[in-house]
Formats: sequence, structure tokens, C-alpha cells
Amino acid sequence: MPRKPNYDRDELIERARDLFWKRGWAGTSLKDLEVVLQMKPGSFYAAFGSKDALFSLAMEKYATDGWERLKALEQEHGPIKALQCFPKMVVENDAAPAKACMLSKTLLELHAHSHPLAQDANLHLLKMEGHFAELFRLAQSTGDIDRSHDPQVLARRYQSDLLGLRVSAEREGVDAKAIAAEIADGLTRLQ
Repeated sequence: MPRKPNYDRDELIERARDLFWKRGWAGTSLKDLEVVLQMKPGSFYAAFGSKDALFSLAMEKYATDGWERLKALEQEHGPIKALQCFPKMVVENDAAPAKACMLSKTLLELHAHSHPLAQDANLHLLKMEGHFAELFRLAQSTGDIDRSHDPQVLARRYQSDLLGLRVSAEREGVDAKAIAAEIADGLTRLQ
């Protein structure tokens, strides 16, 4: 009978996510992962198979957590207010290892190399864009946004603004909170 692992797999994926988010795929070595996860190489490979497999799990965790935060905002405040609060939430998250989006960082880092993880990152971004579009549709159904706007176009623009905000938040001397407020304010003009 195989031994039961003496670690919390979800916690390890979370720690790996934070390391990958901060350093990127190429900037994170297997040795770095072994140190952060406190695992020996054999245990690492038995648990995750490969660096790429763990990175994929880390991206999935990142994307799921982002959607869950947005969904919680929507349940608490409604769709338009959730979309207005989300930019501020991401730039004020001091516990995050980086302000820039892990998915966009991955896409930019690995796309030029045709790495499959770049495609995975793009799929997660598209899925999040779909979530944004759904919130815009809900906001239209409640009368918070005029029905003349295409929710998919709004979602793509919103995501683009959000990704730019998150990159700007990494820069010295940029008031990301003010930019987040401008994104939120821009949504009020869609009525």
C-alpha cells in the first residue's frame, strides 16, 4: 500500500504559484522550487511530475482565486460595483508577490518560444474575459449599463485596462490607486 504524502498539496501549489508569479517560469529553477516547497527532487517529481505541470497547476490556482474574489465582490455589491472595486482590490493587495498579472507575465514570457504554457495562460485570460463579459451583461440587465454597449467589447477593454494598470503598479512613481479609480469612474459613464 502506498504511503500517504505528509504535505498539503494545495498549500504547496499556492507557494509555487507565489514563486512563479514573482519570478516567472524561466526565473524559477527546480532548486528554487525544492527550497520553497521543502521537498527533495524525488518527492517533487512524485508529487507534480515536472516543473511545467506544477506551473500549470499554479496558473489554475491563480485564475481560480481571481475569479472567486471577483464573484465574491459581485455577490456582495452587484455586478457593476464588483467591476468598479476589482481594480482597486488588485493594486492594493500587499500580500501578492507581484502587482502584474501572473497570466499576462506568462503569456509575454513564453509566447515567443511557442511554449504550451503560454497557450494555457491565454486560455485563462480568455476565460476571465468571459467572466467580465457576464458581469457586464448582468449590469445591463439591472439597468446599470446601457444595452447599446457590447458586453464582450466592454470586457476586452476592461481586461486590457486592468492588465495595463497592473503593469503600471509595478513601476516606481506611478499612482496605481488613482488609475484604478479612473477605471472605476469610467464604468459609471456607460449608463
